[in-house]
Amino acid sequence: MQPHLVRFSRVGLWIMLALPAAFMLARLAQGEALAMDLFEPSGDMAVRLIVLALLPGPLTDFFGPNHLLRNWLAVRRNLGVAAFIYALLHLVLYATDLGSLAAMLDEVGLPGIWTGWLALLLLLPAAVTSSNRAIRLLGLRWKTIQRIVYPALLASFAHWLLLESSWQKAAIHGAPLIIAWTLRMTRHLQTPRRKTI
Repeated sequence: MQPHLVRFSRVGLWIMLALPAAFMLARLAQGEALAMDLFEPSGDMAVRLIVLALLPGPLTDFFGPNHLLRNWLAVRRNLGVAAFIYALLHLVLYATDLGSLAAMLDEVGLPGIWTGWLALLLLLPAAVTSSNRAIRLLGLRWKTIQRIVYPALLASFAHWLLLESSWQKAAIHGAPLIIAWTLRMTRHLQTPRRKTI
């Protein structure tokens, strides 16, 4: 793909990724929704984008590389950064609703709250190193840093399950990754190992 086409497609991708946030903020600004009404959609978007960023790896392992998966892999860093931005929006809405730092500190010790802080902090290193320059500077360490997204996702689901009365929605969001990882494991188990002499 030509460089200018890549730039155009990335711009289009970011416009699509920004639309849900723009819609949420517009509703907030127009008084159609309170900050607390937007906790759920902003958090949902963060988790969905993490899942979307993690899916193409195991799917490529199982199905092999194809045009769709190669393009998906090419934008997964964008999806991961967008997930972090939605997590930040989730935090801003939470802070707006509580109205003060003291109120936020009072809740930090609650399991449903500190797991959310943990997820955000774990996403931070992956987000700030999601650039070509970071890849060049960090070398092999870059992949290690990016793998922190996995515990970040687990912390996100813990945060979700501790605050939601129902587990079904979280399970639906996590199901694609569980299926993809199961397929990857199945493929690895079925691949014959080379005999060593």
